[in-house]
Amino acid sequence: SGGGKTTLLHLLQRLIDTPKNTIFIDGQDITTVTQESLHHHIAFIPQDTSLFHRTIMDNLKYGCFSARKEDVFTAAKNAFADKFIQTFPKRYDTLVGDKGIKLSGGERQRIGIARALLKNSPILLLDEATSALDSESETYIQRAITKLIKDKTVIAVAHRLSTLKNMDRIIVLEHGQIIEDGTPADLLEQKGAFAKFWKLQQLEEAKK
Repeated sequence: SGGGKTTLLHLLQRLIDTPKNTIFIDGQDITTVTQESLHHHIAFIPQDTSLFHRTIMDNLKYGCFSARKEDVFTAAKNAFADKFIQTFPKRYDTLVGDKGIKLSGGERQRIGIARALLKNSPILLLDEATSALDSESETYIQRAITKLIKDKTVIAVAHRLSTLKNMDRIIVLEHGQIIEDGTPADLLEQKGAFAKFWKLQQLEEAKK
């Protein structure tokens, strides 16, 4: 906590002013492109997806306003959202309430993932996307994320290290500095900070 993970994600999206020549995507300084262009190429799923007081369909299409209904339905199914949507009397025309209060945390996250599937951006940022969920919801979210990350550049922030086990590269941040960098297997062999937290979480899981 406090290592700078979320700040890094904000910098990548230029939500915080970024000095020139500090962040490059495909060799291009992100300060030389418009925010609209930058955000078009990035999909972001936060820890708690916030929805508008509109219908489920409206909230899903926020990922791509021009999406056809058939594309929305496909995205919802791939995000494991269609099943719970079908339980509502008005289905996709259901109003979700302010910030999506009528839906559970896991349901809101699945809507957020469906949005990202519709947007289909080449870069995906995940900020603790499963940390606040129960085990059943996390299982659905993990399956949906597996579908979402195919052929994309993914930067995932997580304290729950099991969500990172299939990543190509792990970077451990402490006080804004990189203290470890490598594959999950490499970092476990090094027996440093990552290995320590991994062992602690494995013990916690064993106690449940």
